[in-house]
Amino acid sequence: MEEHNQNQAEELERETQEPEAEAADTPQAEAEVDPQQPDEAKEEKKGWRDRLKKEDPRDAQIKKLQEDYAALNDRYLRLMAEYDNFRKRSQRERDAIYPEATAAAVSGFLTVADNFERALAAECKDPEYKKGTELTYKSLLDTLEKLKVEAFGEPGEPFDPNCHNAVMHVEDESLEPGTIAEVFQRGYRLGERVIRHAMVKVAN
Repeated sequence: MEEHNQNQAEELERETQEPEAEAADTPQAEAEVDPQQPDEAKEEKKGWRDRLKKEDPRDAQIKKLQEDYAALNDRYLRLMAEYDNFRKRSQRERDAIYPEATAAAVSGFLTVADNFERALAAECKDPEYKKGTELTYKSLLDTLEKLKVEAFGEPGEPFDPNCHNAVMHVEDESLEPGTIAEVFQRGYRLGERVIRHAMVKVAN
């Protein structure tokens, strides 16, 4: 009898302990001791920080400043290109105007040079006066040379219709045909620009 009672007591004790062991194996218990839970919390926290960073108002301000800088830089480059074009255009205009202005100014002094040549060709009994005239004429030619104005037209030169104006022709066997026999008025040019054609007599 006592042995039967003891067996029932042991069996009852086993029944009360088995639910506790089964409870340890439930998913809830596994969740409580899941080692992945801290990493998931970190990831969630990191994502939260990233969202805050993306929504930072300073990013929009930086983007606007970058756009303003790009617009101003483009405007600056365009302005510099326009100024460079203006400078080159102005230089071309000056280069074109200078020869014209110089030629127009020099042409007014050519009659003075002609008069000096006639005076030097005339007889003069006063050597000092003639010397003074020669120095004055030389000073005028030096001034024209500084302006890059060149005189041309000498006897014996070949006739060039682009530079010479033939007002007379002469038969002269001592000269080759088409050669300048006499110069009535010298010509002047500035570079390739003829200011005044030389007035000459040409041998046939």
